[in-house]
Amino acid sequence: MTVLLLRLAGPMQAWGDASRFSRRDTRMVPSKSGVLGLLAAADGRRRTDPIEDLARLRFGVRVDQPGRLQRDFQTAINWETTHSMPLSYRYYVADAVYVAGIEGDRALLEALARRVREPRFPLYLGRRSCPVTEPVFLALVEAELEQSLREHPWQASSWYRRRQGAEVRLELYVDADPGDARPVETRRDVPISYSPERREYGWREVAQAEPVVATNPARTVAPVGAGTDWLAATKAAAEEA
Repeated sequence: MTVLLLRLAGPMQAWGDASRFSRRDTRMVPSKSGVLGLLAAADGRRRTDPIEDLARLRFGVRVDQPGRLQRDFQTAINWETTHSMPLSYRYYVADAVYVAGIEGDRALLEALARRVREPRFPLYLGRRSCPVTEPVFLALVEAELEQSLREHPWQASSWYRRRQGAEVRLELYVDADPGDARPVETRRDVPISYSPERREYGWREVAQAEPVVATNPARTVAPVGAGTDWLAATKAAAEEA
């Protein structure tokens, strides 16, 4: 099978799948509906356009840099009546980096890969207040979904790597297979319709796979006598900070 790999990184992300009324929650990992919505926007599809081909794609996420949960609240006034609207609490994930994988037909994924690099509509990380700030496209590979997520290089930020140990365990979540023996959670985030008049989502089973163990290049120790240029290394670290 073919897998399209995406890097989801930005100051703020929001991946809600159960938000209602004045409270807008977020999961700590991207939702399938959110990522497929990003692909639909890149492809130039409007909210009322068919998305059955996207909903059939298999989906997985690797957590390369866990984010921090942030809460914001918003106020509004009805300018006609001058009455205040109810406070709206909104939750976000800050400073996170994820690698998302979408598995399916090669022709469809090749077309989506081109669109992601030259999107027709603006791309957002789950919510319009969270625009994409870095290139999303990572790779198009011939492999199984879980294998491709395990083998792709670690994508965390430089400042985050410097704070980790020599090895890092990356959480991994994939669409569950029938009878999957791994821990499984049921989520309602398979898009059926993005129409503003009637948004509709289906259920899926998500398996928590064995974490990926990544070697941290920021913690690689040079051999004694290797002639490390400590001044240059210090300067490079200061420039990255």
